[in-house]
Amino acid sequence: MALPTAYLTSTKNLDGILSAIQTAQAPSRFTLSFLENLGYKSSSDRLIINVLKAVGFLNGDGVPTDRYYRFLDQTEAPVVLAEGLKDAYADLFQLNRNANELGRSELKNKLKTLTQGQHSDSVLSKMAGTFTELAKRGDFSVTPATNSSDASANGFDEETPVSDRVHGAPQTAAAPPAELSLGGLVYSIQIHLPESRDQAVYDALFRSLKTHLLQ
Repeated sequence: MALPTAYLTSTKNLDGILSAIQTAQAPSRFTLSFLENLGYKSSSDRLIINVLKAVGFLNGDGVPTDRYYRFLDQTEAPVVLAEGLKDAYADLFQLNRNANELGRSELKNKLKTLTQGQHSDSVLSKMAGTFTELAKRGDFSVTPATNSSDASANGFDEETPVSDRVHGAPQTAAAPPAELSLGGLVYSIQIHLPESRDQAVYDALFRSLKTHLLQ
């Protein structure tokens, strides 16, 4: 499910942390020690690391991603943050494409529905608060090209139901048949693509097809 459970218990230092990230040299790994060196040492501040992972600024090991480096450009940062939120909260934006404009109460109800009531009211409030505060700092007026390419690569469009996005690509999502001619016979090869948000997966598949079958 495209809905992170990472949240902040306090957002009072959010602006300061994001600003510090932009002014500091990017680390090889974003660790607690690095965060403390930025001047944020409280237990509530530490939760930002999981939030940064959720929005795609860090990978699972805490290594900065391309999105992290793009965020360092303060003129581009709001667009990059909005992009990260749209990816991380894809299910929420599927329910309401203007989810960033929802009031906190309505947002909490949407999150409760999406998480099927698995979280307490207190946790839902913190999840909603974290999303709201991050969304305030994002620029959602620009639609990142990566979103549309990811969706088309998975056989989805904006009208694809959330259930289809969660449980896999539609059965009709397949690569166009490739034709292979051997000894005067023509063979039609159809490849059903795996579900992936990584465009590199599809690039590798088609390069392999070209190399081994279409020469």
